[in-house]
Amino acid sequence: MPQQSQVLSSPYGLSQPSLGRRLFASLTSIYTRPLASTIFKLFPLYHSLPSAATSDSDLPQAQVEPEVLMADMLFNDEFANIIDGKKETSPTTADIINPATEEVFARVPIATPAQLDAAILAAERAFPAWSATPWEARQAALARLADILDRHADQFAQLLMREVGKDRASAGFELSISSPWLRGVSQQRLEDEVRTEASGRVSKIRFRPFGVVAGICPFNFPLTLCINKFAQAVLAGNCMILKAPPTAPCVVLKFVELAQTVLPPGVLQVLNGGNDLGQLMVKHPRIMRVSMTGSTAAGKSIMRSAADELKSVTLELGGNDPAIVLDDVDVKQVAQVLFLGASHNAGQVCFTMKRLFVHERIYDAVKAELIAMAKEVKLGNPFDPDVTMGPVQNKAQYDRLRGLLADCEEHGYKIAYQSEVPSEGEKGYFIPLTILDNPPDECRVVREEQFGPIIPLLKWKDDDEVIRRANGTEFGFTSSVWGRDMDRIQRIADKLYHGMVWINEWGAVSADHPMSGTKHSGVGVECSKHGLSSWTFIQSFVVRNA
Repeated sequence: MPQQSQVLSSPYGLSQPSLGRRLFASLTSIYTRPLASTIFKLFPLYHSLPSAATSDSDLPQAQVEPEVLMADMLFNDEFANIIDGKKETSPTTADIINPATEEVFARVPIATPAQLDAAILAAERAFPAWSATPWEARQAALARLADILDRHADQFAQLLMREVGKDRASAGFELSISSPWLRGVSQQRLEDEVRTEASGRVSKIRFRPFGVVAGICPFNFPLTLCINKFAQAVLAGNCMILKAPPTAPCVVLKFVELAQTVLPPGVLQVLNGGNDLGQLMVKHPRIMRVSMTGSTAAGKSIMRSAADELKSVTLELGGNDPAIVLDDVDVKQVAQVLFLGASHNAGQVCFTMKRLFVHERIYDAVKAELIAMAKEVKLGNPFDPDVTMGPVQNKAQYDRLRGLLADCEEHGYKIAYQSEVPSEGEKGYFIPLTILDNPPDECRVVREEQFGPIIPLLKWKDDDEVIRRANGTEFGFTSSVWGRDMDRIQRIADKLYHGMVWINEWGAVSADHPMSGTKHSGVGVECSKHGLSSWTFIQSFVVRNA
């Protein structure tokens, strides 16, 4: 007999079934209530979470499936490559560093070229049966996997805090969007397009899976973005080999291990390794398609390597995302949004607001509000209950951000506010939360993607001027416009050259919203029906009866 699930309590407020309500309680214990409310308003995915019930008894109790119980047994501190449904070690390992302490907390096997070949063979064996599996069964498998993820939300949250350095609220946020994302994909499908011609000939447009495909995951949102890489690919009938991020592989390795309780061997596999493994995957002639999230430099390298095989790629790359604030906004309200949009996850979000363009009439007032909120932030070890911002994830990013701050100091750019970091002598990749006061557009910290808690606050006065400046980088990922005059906002937004443009909104991403960039921010589309179809090739199928 199936057992009834238990409602589990936890310090993160993430356990099933009342995820949304408990997460909000967790956020209000860390942030001010208005800022916690802003998080919920900003992210549409929160709205699908079960937050309306007043008690756990108001919510339906799900049955625990056998694979969920098996996944419970598998969640431990052992991390391994997953090949053909099995855990695999290798002769060499990588030390995984806790960015808050710089201490090794795990040793993870580094996949060999032979193990990549074994994973490809396993995927090729699995592909015929998986691609022939009905859509409904593939959809159901993803939905069951979302249930398993919810059940282990607390363990994944703690792992995100250790491995990525996320503060409690940021770890909770990643968990809160990951399973709804998976469920959103599980409701998608592609239908053949059929047309009967006057001659009696029947023509079809069929969406056929490629076969063996690869996904290369980033370190900043390892759980959500590994789901974004594999879910649509697998739903479309492909077999996916993921490459875990080398500085933060544990979350991805553990998630794929748990997925083996639902998916057949070879359908979803994962390997740990560095850039050399990524290049082997991209160049391999039997991997038919690659999706990657990472830096623009890495994306260019992958595109060059894929060209030799004329391989299809989707690349979600860097951004230098502008937020344009008109002079008719509610200053206090918009400042909350700007602060969250620029500082969430220590600024390590693909679509972080990286340039805050504020109209000169309200510039000083917005600056004062941002400084007041920045003073509430406590930087430190995520496991300290008082901490609201953790470190950046790895040493390379830490060194790069320190270089940006040194450049600002060398050129004498004015700093409106800079937080303290943990005491001298303490370890950790901590970058002070820094607000720069109207630095020039040509400086590095404005021209480059920061990907950290360094916020350029920029002054403007003319609509055409701010449009030119917002468009004036090599990137084109996201942008946002904030104000009350909708005609004026629309005129500005229509001239922005970015893959995603948000009006009085930030972070409007989900399984159903197309995610794409222009210029050096990416190639192709993820999410929505457009992302799903990118994991297929179009086959023209014409039939004339004998």
